[in-house]
Amino acid sequence: MLTDSPKTEQQHKSMKELLEIYYKGFAEKANWESVIADDFQYVGGDMTKTEPLVGKQAYIEVIKRFSQVFAAMRLKEMIIQGNNACVIGNYDLRFPNGQELNGNVAELWTAKNGKLQSLTIYFDTLTFANNTKR
Repeated sequence: MLTDSPKTEQQHKSMKELLEIYYKGFAEKANWESVIADDFQYVGGDMTKTEPLVGKQAYIEVIKRFSQVFAAMRLKEMIIQGNNACVIGNYDLRFPNGQELNGNVAELWTAKNGKLQSLTIYFDTLTFANNTKR
């Protein structure tokens, strides 16, 4: 019979708590940075570039730019397995060209030492690029 040990259950809770803090703050566009590791690794936005952007401050800059186009976000689904998670986030977007749309983003997370360690995202990059051209 397979059961979760207390240690495994604690790992689930820890990742869940980290993600809850992150997404609550992210939706409010404030106070999400505290759960991000200093050496955080981010991959997203271009599937031809698989090298991660490294560093908490670098990720904060990415989010500053993204925050200009997202109006609201909701969690659709969260699957947690130990220190790994897959989240489907649903975003209302308002682009600089006036286009408004709603879309889902698949977000793959890892945690280490009580912080979110990495994020890889998957989304419709063509629609995003077409609506952010200046």
